[in-house]
Amino acid sequence: MEIFTIFFNTILYQPLFNVLILFYEYLPGKDFGVAIIALTFLVKILLYPLGFKATILQKSLNELQPKIKEIQEKYKGNRQKQAMETIALYRAENVNPFTGFFVSLIQIPILIALFWVSWGGFSPEKLANLYNFVPNPGLINPFFLGVLNLSQPSGFLAILAGISQFLQTKMITPKIAKDSAGKPRLKTPDFSQMMQKQMLYLFPIFTIFILLKLPSAVGLYWLATSVFSIVQQYFILKKYA
Repeated sequence: MEIFTIFFNTILYQPLFNVLILFYEYLPGKDFGVAIIALTFLVKILLYPLGFKATILQKSLNELQPKIKEIQEKYKGNRQKQAMETIALYRAENVNPFTGFFVSLIQIPILIALFWVSWGGFSPEKLANLYNFVPNPGLINPFFLGVLNLSQPSGFLAILAGISQFLQTKMITPKIAKDSAGKPRLKTPDFSQMMQKQMLYLFPIFTIFILLKLPSAVGLYWLATSVFSIVQQYFILKKYA
């Protein structure tokens, strides 16, 4: 556990924190909120290959949903046959559904590091983590655009983050297959549809609930991450539609 902590601090937290302070020091206005947005944008650029792969994978999985529904209907009551036919479909279409899991797994430590950077950036003791070539700003001004105190919770920012989270998830949520009359082909939604619906609505609500109790610097980071992800997904899906 100690080795993991050292690795996390040395490889992820400290570099991100130092870049954040550099942005704060040298970007016009010395605005901590602008620094958080700039850092989030930089990380999204660096992680673009992973984000691209995850988006394309989700698009491929969405396109396979009608065929998967057909397999479920054809072999209703035979779970083993459903699983075998679904795996065969994935192989035929050259799609690995587990790739998205591994892509997400790789990004989690970086997202956690960004979370802690945006949360604890105001503490003077945190400045002890600065590299020798990074100037110590002393006291950090916590106001974003001179209006929002990022050291305090913000309901407005929490709601915006929740809405952006909803839109981001909505973009990659597959549409329910319907017949010629416009009715769902399956009268009873399957497990994946129920999970997708829960993720679509419950996760944004959970996001708002959590951010209402945290410094709004975390909410700003969350909002910026979602907005950049929405823009990225839009252009990727538009190009490969």
